[in-house]
Amino acid sequence: MMNNDRALLRRWAHDGQLYAVLAATGMSMKAVFVKLAYAAAPVDALTLLALRMGFALPLFLALAWLARDPDATPLTGRDWLHIAALGCFGYYLASLFDFYGLETITAGLERLILYLYPTLVLVIHVCLTRRRPSARTVQALAICYLGLGVGFVHDLQVTGWSPEVMLGAAWVFASAVSYALYFIGTGAVIGRVGSMRLAGLAGSASCLFVLVHFAIAGDPAALPALPSGVWLNGALMAVISTTLPIYWLSLSIARLGAAQTAAMGNLGPVLTVFASWLLLGEPLSVFQLGGLALVILGVARLKPKAA
Repeated sequence: MMNNDRALLRRWAHDGQLYAVLAATGMSMKAVFVKLAYAAAPVDALTLLALRMGFALPLFLALAWLARDPDATPLTGRDWLHIAALGCFGYYLASLFDFYGLETITAGLERLILYLYPTLVLVIHVCLTRRRPSARTVQALAICYLGLGVGFVHDLQVTGWSPEVMLGAAWVFASAVSYALYFIGTGAVIGRVGSMRLAGLAGSASCLFVLVHFAIAGDPAALPALPSGVWLNGALMAVISTTLPIYWLSLSIARLGAAQTAAMGNLGPVLTVFASWLLLGEPLSVFQLGGLALVILGVARLKPKAA
């Protein structure tokens, strides 16, 4: 039996499926680590994000170094500006807004809102190109936002219809918008830079943005007094939910292709909901599961059918 299991894992790794599942699992755990850190001590979002990015900076630099190609076209000044902008939107602002939101909403609702980013990419693209979306696309968008509304009912019931949930959800939605802008912007440079090197360079830039922000507006002197639980969860976020998923995604895309890798990313919201139930004690309800199913269905309908 064990030999069969090992053979299955080897086949999954060769095909790229194992890396896609690992990437989805790592990313889904980010909200759980944030919640665990908030529970360990009264730490603010900027301080926790600075810990995450401080641990992640050398890992992002290593990723960029591993992805170097002596034969690649040298980067221009415009390329570096694009990379800096992507770092600002993709990992700095998106992460900061997300951490603010997680101060007041559940990890399950956070993942539900973030998973709407493909719909935001589509809306931004429609605005830029001024092309009317198809009926299928409009239907998919309606399903997604209906699911989000159903998921809202769960969190509002848990908190007694608190306005803090609305504020937290607005922060996370702003995070999704920022990530959608990052996603659109990658198309301008990914062909010249390469996906893994771009991730390493943009991630490094975002770490610098966060650390400069923290040095100006935060309290670096308070870091040594933080409990070990906060430090541990910051490190786990940096490794398990930041740099390793990016590396695993690149391996999966190289073996499976972008479409199949994205399809397996549907596991992410499901894993977050059940991980938050098991590790954080967040309640599960019919509203949450129903909203999750609707959002996943809507996002799946946005993806083109395989030929």
